Amino acid sequence: MRSIKQIKNLKGKIALVRVDFNVPTKNGEVLDDFRIKKAIPSIKFLIKKGAKVILITHLGKDGSKSLKPIIKHFFKISKCSKSQVSFFDNVRKFAGEMKNDSSFAKKLSILGDIYVNEAFSVSHRTHASVIGLPRFLPGYIGFQFEEEIKNLSNTFKKIKHPFLFILGGAKFSTKMPMIQKYLKLADYIFIGGALSSDFLKAKGYVVGKSLVDNTNYGIKKFLKNKKLILPVDVVVKSGSKLINKKVSEVKKDEIILDIGNKTVKNLAQLIKKSKLILLNGPLGKYESSGAKSTREVLKIVAKAKAKSIIGGGDIVSIISKMKMEEKFSFVSTGGGAALDFLINGTLPGIKALK
Repeated sequence: MRSIKQIKNLKGKIALVRVDFNVPTKNGEVLDDFRIKKAIPSIKFLIKKGAKVILITHLGKDGSKSLKPIIKHFFKISKCSKSQVSFFDNVRKFAGEMKNDSSFAKKLSILGDIYVNEAFSVSHRTHASVIGLPRFLPGYIGFQFEEEIKNLSNTFKKIKHPFLFILGGAKFSTKMPMIQKYLKLADYIFIGGALSSDFLKAKGYVVGKSLVDNTNYGIKKFLKNKKLILPVDVVVKSGSKLINKKVSEVKKDEIILDIGNKTVKNLAQLIKKSKLILLNGPLGKYESSGAKSTREVLKIVAKAKAKSIIGGGDIVSIISKMKMEEKFSFVSTGGGAALDFLINGTLPGIKALK
């Protein structure tokens, strides 16, 4: 793939830049601008080289949301001129986008001279603005996209050992291929979040009313693997109380919300001796008082000497709230895209540019 650094002449050209500014908003204000900030260096580079930029993004699943709060926030933080940068309408308003309709991609392509993908986080989608546009225009990747590939590739190429993979989150079906892949690559895999309830249940522990996926994924075969590490204690919601207790003490009417204090201490020891740490997904039900351990673990990882790579939309939101984006070696803008790339080593948006 070609980087925007390789473009010879941009003077007077129009660059169509696919960004992912699908960020949370409330009452017309942007709540988390991490993805917006990460795209600005590429946009400013293109302007400096003499190009005018048209930004293409979606907001919301169905395209019904107005881009006004996004546009206002972008110009406020980027200090770009409106004569140099403009926005295409919410691209998911158009039926041809999600269908990857060729005629829609062609109509989009008429607006510019070159195509730049600076939306790694949406590059697992087979949409017109991601894989259709590069068929009609010379295609390049932006600086953040380049960094995503370089850093995430470090977890399956040229690995530094000991390599610790801390895996949280809830969607077992999407995380299972990661567990299978990284049990071969990593030295240790710690399972937290709702995923750990499935493993604890398979081990014969009571998990009460905790979220579990009842699909048979053959978890028991993984339990024999010594690389796999599970919580030894958890924080449960018992009535209205939060109680830290051993995994063997969870009752049928309780809900596991977080990993426990002893588990965090055990994890801290592994973090200290690791040279590479990949952290994907929160370690507790962070929206229901289960973010404490995730925050503690993030602070420990931030202080570690290891190369630290963080991925997954939910955990990035926690990092943004803690204002810790610069404390790690690399924080991915991708949620599902980072997951797919870690599993497959490529994405539809990457293949489209090759």
